[in-house]
Amino acid sequence: MQTSISNVDQPRIAWVDVLRFISIFMVIAIHCSDPFNVSAEARSNPDFNYWGSIYGSVLRACVPIFVMITGLLLLPVKMSIGEFYRKRLLRITVPFLLWSVLYNLFPWITGVLGLPSTVISEVFAYAPKDAPQTFENALVQISLIPIKFNVYTVPMWYIYMLIGLYLYMPFFSAWVEKSTLGQQKVFFGIWLCTLFLPYAYSFYAKELFGLSAWNTFGTFYYFAGFNGYLLLGYVLTHRLKAWSFRRTLLVSIPLFIIGYAITYSGFKWMAANPDSSEEQIELFFLYCSPQVLMMTLAIFLLVRTFKLASVKWMTVFSNITKCGFGIYLVHYFVVGFGYWLANVLAIPISLKIPITAAIVFLLSWAFVASFYKIIPKASKWIFG
Repeated sequence: MQTSISNVDQPRIAWVDVLRFISIFMVIAIHCSDPFNVSAEARSNPDFNYWGSIYGSVLRACVPIFVMITGLLLLPVKMSIGEFYRKRLLRITVPFLLWSVLYNLFPWITGVLGLPSTVISEVFAYAPKDAPQTFENALVQISLIPIKFNVYTVPMWYIYMLIGLYLYMPFFSAWVEKSTLGQQKVFFGIWLCTLFLPYAYSFYAKELFGLSAWNTFGTFYYFAGFNGYLLLGYVLTHRLKAWSFRRTLLVSIPLFIIGYAITYSGFKWMAANPDSSEEQIELFFLYCSPQVLMMTLAIFLLVRTFKLASVKWMTVFSNITKCGFGIYLVHYFVVGFGYWLANVLAIPISLKIPITAAIVFLLSWAFVASFYKIIPKASKWIFG
């Protein structure tokens, strides 16, 4: 499967494999923090909200790192637009559709097995406790897969975004290949301005830079979004020399600390206001924001200095890369079980999210790796 999560046909770049593992684990940990936000314990125990905020803030760089990996591996595009779409979109779409269908069939399956509907919310944190268990409802949700995700397929939002990036990349690539480093820096300068726009819209006015009821495409619209991370991954890897470990450490540590402090304090500030809307609560968690960019850069630059000398560890991270997209697709089924197991083991609240994430990661990895060993050809289409 050739995505930012798994690029098994790319030449081995050991530090990129390590970076991908870190990102996958961070994504799983984010989803393992969901019960800390919406469970009954979260409503009655302030420690849940506290630790959910701590970990939720520190993990925001996961998705931008995925996109940066996509940019460093795939830009510039070296194949025809038809070949690129066929090779990328087909291989990502098949497992995406398959697992989206399975997630949406799960509520109906629980009904067939005679299980109470509360089981659904125990598996999927955002599902209502009275979620319908009918086959008709499952069919409705399945019919909507091409255009939207739901409470059963929360992680799939990323795939919709990734498909959009793939559609865009051949056109963006033509400019990337011919542009100078100076021109790319100008792009970054304008893109950086767009990262502050959500705060301008929230704290000042939504009708800025031409936005209005009849126009959602403002002045900076064409420079906004995840395409900046695409270009950033490419430029940092292919156009700029890596720094020494010492210099990287001196830059990365302050970057991450400042970015994290803004993310955590901003999120807590917005969440403490009972009048805050869902959009306002998520404001400081936005992936395309300056403080998340700071944390993303810190992790990316630091991991880039890693040198793997052990063949054993290189093999381990290579296998994680091979199974990466599959791990991403299946892990949301396992989060509820991981959370239950952490409760059975009486894991302290302060450690419950990372330990649950470790359980979910290991179980998902073992599941996908087993399929690749038993039915490798079919697994490429099941897991990517």
